[in-house]
Amino acid sequence: MNVQTKKIKIRQETFTLTNQRALFWEEQKALILSDLHIGKTAHFRKNGIALANQIMKNDLERLSILIEYFKPEKFIVVGDLLHAGDNSDVDEFCSWRNQYTDLQFHLIEGNHDRITKKLESKLCLNFKSELLEIEDFMLIHDFEKKHPKFQITGHIHPGFVINSAVKKIKLPCFVVTENQLLLPAFSEFTGLDTKNLPKKGRFYVFTDAEIYEI
Repeated sequence: MNVQTKKIKIRQETFTLTNQRALFWEEQKALILSDLHIGKTAHFRKNGIALANQIMKNDLERLSILIEYFKPEKFIVVGDLLHAGDNSDVDEFCSWRNQYTDLQFHLIEGNHDRITKKLESKLCLNFKSELLEIEDFMLIHDFEKKHPKFQITGHIHPGFVINSAVKKIKLPCFVVTENQLLLPAFSEFTGLDTKNLPKKGRFYVFTDAEIYEI
């Protein structure tokens, strides 16, 4: 896997964007991502749609490589860790999580995160809440228009369309505005929204080989 990075400054803090659908907040030593949708493939299989769980295995392998690359003290999921409650894919995720007992695991709850007390214990969460405020920043799944702090969000699964001479190419991206950093969906098994994006944003579009600003 080829990890490409691009550093940006937001309110005097350093964030490293990656082409692997996550970012690293240097001052907080935190790996931050959104929309893993663990359990989505198992949910489809349960409903008669044959999907290999290799999709989730690939997502977790990328996450392991990012943990090794950045050596964070915590990783923060900004919503939609899960897709449809508890299932066999969640069991596999918990086995993966148990490799990193020294790594704090923070979950900002998203609209898909229906987590019982039993499931919360199983996931080995260190922190779970609807939002997390750190200094001048707020991490929340969906953007709150009236909140004064700079927000790091997910939920939208942002994408950008590039018009080539042959066809239109749709790529995942980060979007940065005056008061928001919108994360791409971490799972590759998600669609891309190219319409409901923040206005007046800088787009950091990425491929397997590079990141570039538009």
